[in-house]
Amino acid sequence: MSNRVVVTGIGVLTSLGDNKDDFWQNLLTGKSGITDIEGIEGIDEYPSRIGGEIKDFDPSCYIDRKERKRMAIFTQYAVYTALNALDDAGLEIDNSLAEETGVIVGSGIGGVEVLEEQICRLHERGPKRVSPFFIPMMISNMAAGQVSIYLGAKGPNNNPVTACASGTHAIGDAAEIIKRGDAKVMVAGGTEASISPSALAGFGSMKALSTRNEEPKKASRPFDKERDGFVIAEGSGMVILENYEHARERGAEIYGEISGYGMTGDAYHITQPSPEGEGAARAMKIALEKSQLNIEDLKYINAHGTSTPFNDKFETMAIKEVFADKANELAVSSTKSMTGHLLGAAGGVETIVALLAVKNGVIPPTINYENPDPECDLDYVPNEAREVSDLQAAMTNSFGFGGHNACLVVKRV
Repeated sequence: MSNRVVVTGIGVLTSLGDNKDDFWQNLLTGKSGITDIEGIEGIDEYPSRIGGEIKDFDPSCYIDRKERKRMAIFTQYAVYTALNALDDAGLEIDNSLAEETGVIVGSGIGGVEVLEEQICRLHERGPKRVSPFFIPMMISNMAAGQVSIYLGAKGPNNNPVTACASGTHAIGDAAEIIKRGDAKVMVAGGTEASISPSALAGFGSMKALSTRNEEPKKASRPFDKERDGFVIAEGSGMVILENYEHARERGAEIYGEISGYGMTGDAYHITQPSPEGEGAARAMKIALEKSQLNIEDLKYINAHGTSTPFNDKFETMAIKEVFADKANELAVSSTKSMTGHLLGAAGGVETIVALLAVKNGVIPPTINYENPDPECDLDYVPNEAREVSDLQAAMTNSFGFGGHNACLVVKRV
């Protein structure tokens, strides 16, 4: 029989807050974290000039100034939220636990700002002026590496790079490691710091981003008929996963249980989801089956809900395929309407949303839902949070470029 896996600690950093409580309260009040981007020179030349940008980030409580100079921003975000989550869990990783504690951190892009800076330095000043820290700062696995160093975690260590599904894959894979007995504790989630010139230009050239620059707080509008693309964002979401017996023995507070995990591939297109959300539907079915819950037990889906025409339409179709005549009874919301799209960190943050929704019996809204789309006709919890007294379980979806689909089911313990 496999081990049960529970969440005992949460660390989150988004444009809506650098801690769990502020983040959650801002979600429930329907606050948008989308603003004009300030950190890019010549921003007026870009098609999209808005984002969920983290301003005034101060990790000094965990990372000293010298070490920050040797870390890309996405790694700083990961270390900050991982240590925050560990504090929240009230857990000490001592010598007896070190080899039974692992780390999995997903990131879609990694240290893109380091890549930009050092490539410019190479071309302008020559190869001898490239930093010796260039490679270890840039590579996406360094977030997991640095988190393990800071925590002293010597167990399984990995870094899924599956675009916007990275954070969800990290948590799902970490849960499976505990279930099969290869660790007692896993630190898992996603991190991203891709509001940079090249990323903004690249996504802009694809016409993937919203260009509602005059109304930044209304730009991310998942499932709304007037949606015109996603809003890029940055941050990190990390959780502490534990073997249930280990958590219970030490008297830990438990946010919820990771009860189901599904992952599939579309085998269809490099950016577009498979028609009618076929791959997404299979991932949801697998997660639901592994959770051993009935369709009726699940009341809420935190949707991938990117505010792009294809994703929102096909995700709606996938939900209908999985839940059939029960689909209209589900509450489905996209918190990307408030945070923007954190890419590889989205799954980490949104798993936290699903956990807090189940624990507190409140579903955050989809804000900016003003113009119903006939092709997106589910209950998207429009504009105001909703209390649900019998919210026992929730699902969270993440779908990435390349056809990567990941889905988690969390439930109350």
